[in-house]
Amino acid sequence: MGKRIKKEAEPPPKDVFDPLTIESKKVATVVLMLNSPEEEILAKACEAIYRFALKGEENKATLLELGAVEPLTKLLTHEDKIVRRNATMICGILASNNDIKKLLRELDVMNSVIAQLAPEEEVVIHEFASLCLANMSVEYTGKVQIFEHGGLEPLIRLLSSPDPDVKKNSIECIYNLVQDFQCRTTLQEFNAIPPMLDLLKSEYPVIQSLALKTLGVITNDKESQAMLRDNQGVDHLIKILETKELNDLHIEALAVIANCLEDRNTMVLIQQTGGIKKLLSFAENSTIPDIQKNAAKAITKAAYDRIPQLIQLLKSDSEEVREAAALALANLTTGNPANANATAEADGIDPLINTLYSKRDGAIVNAATVLMNMAMQEPLRGNIQSHDIIHALINPLHSANTVVQSKAALTVAAIMCDAEARRKLRNSGGLEPLVELLRSKNVEVRRHVSWAVMVCAGDEPTAVELCRLGALDILEEINLSVSRKNKFSEAAYNKLLNNHLSLKYSRTGCLSSSNIISDGFYDYGQINPGTKLLPLKDLCLQEPSDLRAVLLVNSKSSDVSPPPSTEDKSDAGYRRSISSASSLKTASKEKANAGFGSPTEEKSEPTSGRNTALSKSATKEKGSRKGRGKKEEEKVKEEEEITALPKYTGEESPDKEWYPPCDPDFCVYVSDVTKTILPIINIKEQIEVLAKYVAEKMGGKIPKDKLYDFSWELHVSELKFQLKSNVVPIGLIKKGIFYHRALLFKALADKIGIGCSLVRGEYGRAWNEVKLMNESREGVLGAFSAPEAYIVDLMFHPGGLMKLSSREADLYRFL
Repeated sequence: MGKRIKKEAEPPPKDVFDPLTIESKKVATVVLMLNSPEEEILAKACEAIYRFALKGEENKATLLELGAVEPLTKLLTHEDKIVRRNATMICGILASNNDIKKLLRELDVMNSVIAQLAPEEEVVIHEFASLCLANMSVEYTGKVQIFEHGGLEPLIRLLSSPDPDVKKNSIECIYNLVQDFQCRTTLQEFNAIPPMLDLLKSEYPVIQSLALKTLGVITNDKESQAMLRDNQGVDHLIKILETKELNDLHIEALAVIANCLEDRNTMVLIQQTGGIKKLLSFAENSTIPDIQKNAAKAITKAAYDRIPQLIQLLKSDSEEVREAAALALANLTTGNPANANATAEADGIDPLINTLYSKRDGAIVNAATVLMNMAMQEPLRGNIQSHDIIHALINPLHSANTVVQSKAALTVAAIMCDAEARRKLRNSGGLEPLVELLRSKNVEVRRHVSWAVMVCAGDEPTAVELCRLGALDILEEINLSVSRKNKFSEAAYNKLLNNHLSLKYSRTGCLSSSNIISDGFYDYGQINPGTKLLPLKDLCLQEPSDLRAVLLVNSKSSDVSPPPSTEDKSDAGYRRSISSASSLKTASKEKANAGFGSPTEEKSEPTSGRNTALSKSATKEKGSRKGRGKKEEEKVKEEEEITALPKYTGEESPDKEWYPPCDPDFCVYVSDVTKTILPIINIKEQIEVLAKYVAEKMGGKIPKDKLYDFSWELHVSELKFQLKSNVVPIGLIKKGIFYHRALLFKALADKIGIGCSLVRGEYGRAWNEVKLMNESREGVLGAFSAPEAYIVDLMFHPGGLMKLSSREADLYRFL
């Protein structure tokens, strides 16, 4: 045999790349490796990024900037277990960063993360997937996504995990989720209470605390209270209270017990096992206020069936006993409508109102709390209002104790929800101390009083009186301060203005389409900040001056004779104004024909009440038939009308109720537009016809080059002289400029439901803005574009509409 020759090793194939070990100290390079197709590189890159992210928030932000989040989320579903585990770990700790949290929501990773909670996955994956969900559940959107993707059930299952970190993350996430009612309802379907009760035995305080807090939320529902009782949950809670070493859990445990005592069977169970004595012991001996408070709350709920006895204690001669009884009732009725009803049924309203006169601040606060809780229900609120609650509330409003002031203001806000109650408060002098409390340096008092003022400003008479007392100026000052303003102070300011439109228009120069002008509105003109706007009555009783005329809108009669005793005053006045509409039209016609305040002699108004803009030829024909022989007759008629005009000089008996001056012509205008314009279906046509009507009533079309020859000032001055007042009803003005016409247009538009705003400009300019839906010229036939704003021309081309942003509109407003 020949000698065996050693075979030489074959060289490696030319198309294979030799293994290469890469080391990088640049995180950007490692982020790029996340897109590698090789599992080993992906696993090592994720491991390095995990260590980097653990070092702090700045590193998390760096990873976000480098674009690491999106490729990491794709790795959550990778086939390789190590890659998937490392990617889950990174996402778990990155989710604590708010910006990354937002990006994760946008990338819709919930399905991928929740999938990692599957039973077959490793514990470490459970840990970091549940951590990710716990971080994401802090915000409302995250809660919704977790719930909608079915995350609640696997989280409940993981409460029984052998790993404490998984338990902690899962119960924390569940606690965040059950803040939402829908999640609490669904939680009951998964029998979540037994594993939560098991967590109370944990050796980790954070897990025990989270479990109690979660139970405290879910036991607000009746079904959960029963489930906790059926699973011996009360025994677990009592054992915690009996263990001194667990005193850090006593506050939460007492809160859960207090909730469960709303369940009658649970209450009987605790009474039978001596639990009430233990609760009393906590209330008496604990030095921690929250423990005492929760213990007292639990005792009160356990005693809920003894309300009549508590009402009797309110009548005690002892101030201390009355305070204690009021405290028990306050705890009983807070968040419990049934107990509030029971308090009323036990005749508790009068004793509670009497307690508001107590010398003890605590008794006043507790009684006010009960009354406020009762007033949350409308039938009970009406019952309370029928007693002498208004005068009783004024006493605590004058208190020097800020807690009393705050609670009294809240009670005012709860009770003054209708016009009659506000009228009583107004007439009883209750608004003065309320306004004064707006100046309080106490944040809570200022906030609650602002709320009360907002409620009281719900009708015009009370809003006007609050403004007269200075509430608007104080609120304006508060809202200018960053540290003192609050949402209620801003809302109260807006509510006052919106229910005192005369003041709003004078201060802001703008009324929106939702600000509906009612009878008694008057335009005083622009006033400076801090300037008081006098009431209409005071303005009417002033002698005429060279000041701008105050324009009054009023379609009601000013008959000052007392109405029949069987009629309501306001209703009777309204019926009088409506029934006299036909005679008022005739009077308006005679005034126009006589030349009193008429811009042209040949114009007259039709007796039919039809829109004269629609019958202009007939009007001109009537005017042309007038003979010169009637001039003297017209002059005599004019003098008679001047004599007949009302005087506002206050010559009436001081005992008679004062009414705003009547405006027969405006009554006719309202009747006209109701009959002729309201039936028009097309809103644009309604606006155009109304604009022509208004223009004709105020002097007709005025060419731009004739504007300065339009002698409206003399006409208005004559009216002021004849009326012996600066207040001029809008209907009497027959030669009106921009701001006269704009006010008349707004007033009539509001009467027939045409939405428009009123905006004041400078140099006598004012205009009305309307919004119209325009048919889109592109796209599907019949489609509509967004509404566009237009200015209504009442001067140069009455009825014309100018786009708000157009040059034509700018010329109308400013030149």
